[in-house]
Amino acid sequence: MAAMVQIQDLHKIYHGGFQALKGVTLDIEKGEILALLGPNGAGKTTLISTICGITRPSSGAVTVGGHDIQTDYRKARGLIGLVPQEINLEPFEFVRNTVAFSRGLFGKPRNDGRVEEILKTLSLWDKRDSRIMELSGGMRRRVLIAKALSHDPRVLFLDEPTAGVDVELRRDMWDIVSQLKADGVTIILTTHYIEEAEALADRVGVISKGELLLVEDKSRLVTRMGRKELRIDLQDKLAAVPDTLSDYNLDLAEDGMTVTYAYDTAADRTGIARLVAAFSAEGLVIRDLQTSQSSLEDIFVTLVQETEDAA
Repeated sequence: MAAMVQIQDLHKIYHGGFQALKGVTLDIEKGEILALLGPNGAGKTTLISTICGITRPSSGAVTVGGHDIQTDYRKARGLIGLVPQEINLEPFEFVRNTVAFSRGLFGKPRNDGRVEEILKTLSLWDKRDSRIMELSGGMRRRVLIAKALSHDPRVLFLDEPTAGVDVELRRDMWDIVSQLKADGVTIILTTHYIEEAEALADRVGVISKGELLLVEDKSRLVTRMGRKELRIDLQDKLAAVPDTLSDYNLDLAEDGMTVTYAYDTAADRTGIARLVAAFSAEGLVIRDLQTSQSSLEDIFVTLVQETEDAA
């Protein structure tokens, strides 16, 4: 079965020569959540805008549900819901009318029951007769999501959906996204909150300077690129790492009380048992041991930094 969204060698060059997208190729499967990470100006919004038909590609091809976004625009766009980064709503309009009107824009028949269901799901039902101008920033962002869901799209783009909202609202939106996934909706999420990607995504894509650096299963990415460390707290201060321990990748803290050992989780042996034995042979008393693994944020920062260094 073909992927729900297929992107092939997509380029976007703006007037003046700025290249925002550089040969992006990506398949997004039905019902998955893809988190697209990248620094400001990386090309995330341009990519979304191009798929949604807001920006025309310079070259390349995109299909949504098998429909080409240029030659079969109406059918492709009818499958897409977009929650933009910027809140752009008519301030004097009522919440319920705003959502119902968006449904009509996609040629969907009036369905007050469906609008009510969406508003209740997003905790907006008690605000249905409020004007947009009377809502908080978090509630306005919920209205944006309601508008995007009004025509029952099968692909939902969330461009920084939780920017500027409080922690409680962010958690509520995470629950909504999880429910949409359970309903088979394909979701593409851009976010500055790495924990959002860790909590929600099936796969993670990293984009920088218009290039897609990688797309990989979240857990596999952390396993493959994550750095595992063993922190060893000593009983007594150590002036320097003994020469007998030079074969290990050890880092001594400035206070001389902690040694950090980095190792490969994919290796057959971690070397921890031998290291602990070597410490004992040196007469070094270990007070505590603690392991930690680099997060998705650490991996993201490393990938982007490597790209910038290579430029």
